[in-house]
Amino acid sequence: MAEDLYGKHLAILERALAACRTRDSWSAFTDHVTPEARQAGAEAFQARLGRPFDLDQPGVPVPQEDEVSPYTGECLGVSYPAAGPGALMEAAARAWPAWRDAHPRTRVGVCLEICARIHARAAEFAAATMHTAGQSHGMSLAGSGSNALDRGVEAVAMAYAAMERVPERARWTREFGTAAVTLDKRYRVMPRGIAVVIACASFPAWNAYPAILASLATGNPVVLKPHPTSVLQMALAVGACREVLAENGFPPDLVTLAVDSAARPIARHLVGHPLTRIVDFTGSAAFGSWVEANAFPALAYTETSGVNAVLVDSLTEPGPVLRALAGSLCLFSAQMCTSPQNIYVPRRGVPTAGGLLTPEEFAYALGEAIKAISGVPRRAAAVLAAVQSPGTLTLLDQLRGQAAGRGKIVVEPEAYPHPEYPAARTSGPLLALVDVADHDLYGQERFGPAAFVITADDSGQALARAASDAAAHGAITAFAYSTREDFLDRAEDAYAVAGAAITSNLTGPMPLNFSAAYSDYHVTGLNPAGNASLTDDSFVTGRFRVTQSRRPAPR
Repeated sequence: MAEDLYGKHLAILERALAACRTRDSWSAFTDHVTPEARQAGAEAFQARLGRPFDLDQPGVPVPQEDEVSPYTGECLGVSYPAAGPGALMEAAARAWPAWRDAHPRTRVGVCLEICARIHARAAEFAAATMHTAGQSHGMSLAGSGSNALDRGVEAVAMAYAAMERVPERARWTREFGTAAVTLDKRYRVMPRGIAVVIACASFPAWNAYPAILASLATGNPVVLKPHPTSVLQMALAVGACREVLAENGFPPDLVTLAVDSAARPIARHLVGHPLTRIVDFTGSAAFGSWVEANAFPALAYTETSGVNAVLVDSLTEPGPVLRALAGSLCLFSAQMCTSPQNIYVPRRGVPTAGGLLTPEEFAYALGEAIKAISGVPRRAAAVLAAVQSPGTLTLLDQLRGQAAGRGKIVVEPEAYPHPEYPAARTSGPLLALVDVADHDLYGQERFGPAAFVITADDSGQALARAASDAAAHGAITAFAYSTREDFLDRAEDAYAVAGAAITSNLTGPMPLNFSAAYSDYHVTGLNPAGNASLTDDSFVTGRFRVTQSRRPAPR
């Protein structure tokens, strides 16, 4: 039963709490599966195609025509239960009391069991992620699998720690004149209410898992609305939640799936529903701003878009830096919120141990490093994977024309032939060389494999421009390369004020995009890239409040 799950997963909880305190490296999950498990996962995925997805929740099965595999170009044909926001909210409200009144440790145990169940089916979830989000199999197992689950466990641990700081009872005594008053006080952790989680298309699990689990752990029901083109992985997660809840005596409607279509979206109705008390949103800056402005009285937690920059001031050896940047520009076709876009170099050239590297030389050397990945189909398949949305290819075509009129096209955004899926929607990066004056071209996020090498008057101007864009338009991360400690210090100071993370002089096997659960704070909430952080106290403590009662102590 649920009471036993806390003890079952206590070792993981304690280790997660320790990792959050020390910010050390740790993971509860592996991102490797055996060939046999991969085959079984692929077969389980195939068995779901063209059939109704059984969730036994409010709604009738409706085919999801927007859900088309970026690898095969074919509609998955899965039917999901479609219900209006009102029916889902009412079901969540009916299910809530038992969960609201459960002890926090009981809820935490259930949440950790949900994570274990999802991980046990990692290969099936990975196949679903590949054919909806377009990620490679490796990234589906890691970034959208084990790493995303670690972010979920991290959120549960942070929620547990926050709730544990509230004592259940206290005896209080104070003198009033010549008499002493002694009261017995009781404190209750009370959840806010129904939470709406709105997931993105290309990387849904990364934000959805911590949002779902933070709300569940603190006692709130969850209505999960996936992007209409990327439903299956989220439906599988909802199914795992409902399964564990039901097995442990709780109403499964504590977690439901809200499916819509591109033609008939329902996100605004969910956000504005009178019963909504929490909204977690990941997606575009435009809709994120609307959520933040219109969610009240619900609390909104958002992660939107950003303009991530690279500052190249000076180098000892260009090769490792160029390879690191090329890998990051290619990784999942730059469809990640941490992908770099704007790469600044001094107009006079980049000082290196072998002499000055002109902006053109730097740009074309970076282009060759990119082609070493995008021009080798098997390597491109593992790194670039597929392009999630056809709209990304349209954007690339528009950007190519605009950049050609301003500067030079260094690398054309050409499709590569996927060795396993001939119909896969693919594209190598667009790399353009432009001037710092072309701000209207690079001064906003261009989602997908598009990057600009930007010639600035000097490194000071580049830093000022990049940090200003981060503060004004949002940025999650930045990267700096310099042999000068004073420049790196100034860059760190500027990005701290702009509210974004910065990584300096990183090369080698770790991808620049990697964000470590329990150690790296993902988003700060200090610039327009989002108002929430994975995972600090503010991400969990607003999801509950504390009520109290007082009685005179027995004499």
